[in-house]
Amino acid sequence: MFVKDRNNGHLVEVIDGAALMDPIQKQFKGRYNWGEDLPEPEAFTKADMIFPSGEPLPRCWLDIHYRDNELRR
Repeated sequence: MFVKDRNNGHLVEVIDGAALMDPIQKQFKGRYNWGEDLPEPEAFTKADMIFPSGEPLPRCWLDIHYRDNELRR
């Protein structure tokens, strides 16, 4: 899976998909996808990522409290 870094527009290969989708985690492991040699994995902040199409990541991946309003009803 790939996401795009909104700061520089480069694609990031997601290595730890579970961390990307876990709303408790603020970072995930990935690596930039450029050149012939694969760079070392590094930590990326999920808030800086979007999908390659330009859409934001789902709120349920970023905010653990995304359904709190529904529970209060």
